[in-house]
Amino acid sequence: MWRLLRENFRTARFRRQVPLRHYIADFASHSAKLVIEIDGGQHDEAGDAFRTGVIESEGYRVLRFWNNDVLGNPDGVLAVVDAVLREQHPHLTSPIKGEE
Repeated sequence: MWRLLRENFRTARFRRQVPLRHYIADFASHSAKLVIEIDGGQHDEAGDAFRTGVIESEGYRVLRFWNNDVLGNPDGVLAVVDAVLREQHPHLTSPIKGEE
């Protein structure tokens, strides 16, 4: 996932293992206010919902993907991340204000 984010979303400047409150987010872009969590079998919905709520209270949007989605369908995962980033930054590839 780290390689996918770095290669496909350079302007978002994702970081990995990012401290947010008393949690460590798998990946985060402070400029896009987006956190990406990769979940394995050890995650439970109740604990994840609370954690997501805490992170969202800091102004971040949280996306969660299962490990097998990242490994088996990386194009689908990238499409979701791309859609969310474009939603927040319609001119993601054009950093000059007003340029289309």
